[in-house]
Amino acid sequence: MPPSSDSAPAATKAKWPAAKWLAVVGIGEDGADGLGAAARRLVSEAEVVFGGRRHLALAAPLIRGEARAWPSPFDVAVSEVLALRGQPVCVLASGDPFLHGVGATLARRVGADEMEVVPAASAFSLAAARLGWALPEVETVSLHGRAPGHLRPLLHPGTRILALTSDGAGPAQIARLLTQAGFGPSRLTVLEALGGPDERRREASAEGFGETACAALNLLGIEVAAGAGARILPLAGLDESLFEHDGQITKREIRAVTLAALAPRRGELLWDVGAGAGSVAIDWMLRHRSLSAIAIEARADRAARIRRNAEALGTPGLEVVEGAAPAALAGLGRPDAIFLGGGATDPGVLDAALAALDPGGRIVANAVTLETQALLIATAARLGGDLVSLAVARAAAVGGMTGWRPAMPVTQWAWVKS
Repeated sequence: MPPSSDSAPAATKAKWPAAKWLAVVGIGEDGADGLGAAARRLVSEAEVVFGGRRHLALAAPLIRGEARAWPSPFDVAVSEVLALRGQPVCVLASGDPFLHGVGATLARRVGADEMEVVPAASAFSLAAARLGWALPEVETVSLHGRAPGHLRPLLHPGTRILALTSDGAGPAQIARLLTQAGFGPSRLTVLEALGGPDERRREASAEGFGETACAALNLLGIEVAAGAGARILPLAGLDESLFEHDGQITKREIRAVTLAALAPRRGELLWDVGAGAGSVAIDWMLRHRSLSAIAIEARADRAARIRRNAEALGTPGLEVVEGAAPAALAGLGRPDAIFLGGGATDPGVLDAALAALDPGGRIVANAVTLETQALLIATAARLGGDLVSLAVARAAAVGGMTGWRPAMPVTQWAWVKS
């Protein structure tokens, strides 16, 4: 295809905005034909054009400079772009570069005043248009390079989900996850090669999807429907029965108070020390997708159990460190909050936890034994903070009648580092 009249000017450097040396151009499956005049000009005027091999092939009719396919690892690619700072450079991206795209990666190293960005329609926008779904009412998630288990917290009847997958096997993997979790009746729509000449649409229920092979470039629309045995995860307050555990678990009511004291904020990291079943770390991460956690557990069987719980309950990104504190805390990411669920009386654990916090960091410790209670009372007397006694009783059968069965009382200490 010949270049358009507004591309390939005679004096490239003279026309390129001096301050904005880096152009980031979104391109769809319709290739150069789908680009507007501004995007076409930026591609044609660039001395170097970076992109995936597919992107470079789509834009080939416009490229006048050197075409460079992304190297591996991608960190090297960003360094290559930065090495050309001040020269006319263009980076091609799929659809909207700032929606799970390279634009956000580049923006961490390049100021917005140095970039000229021309986005194309995102895959989510194209999918919503094809399905007639209102985007503000839809859950959108990228599973590119991420475990399908990230969908688990979103599985509520009536929810509509748009999920980017990693490859052609992704839809079948997600169909299996839905079926195994009891959401087999959910309706799946696979949209392949959106916006291009090879666009295709397939529909099936999750339980009837089978091992259908799809094009590598696909997006999955999910209309969630629950079967009779579906395990629907509540938005807050996971019951102990949803966890695999050996009794070493923070009960739902105590966990609710504990999370309130930990006071999670967007983007924060929690250390769950002596994690047991991992319930506090998992509940923390479920509060917002930006939250992360590290579960530290000395026993190998419990550490394995935490990993299974994290996968089953929608937090496959939970990091599990197998080892005893305080030694196991060395080298971990700096925490914003720490929960001590076990091992507080072990030598050096509490001191190491306090030292790991930056000013403003929070620590919450729960105690059921007299020894740990004594430690927390003494620490509260020394450092201050909130000391609370928590008691929970649940109704249970007593002979032929019903009575209160109390759980062991919990002493909780919560403190903010000044």
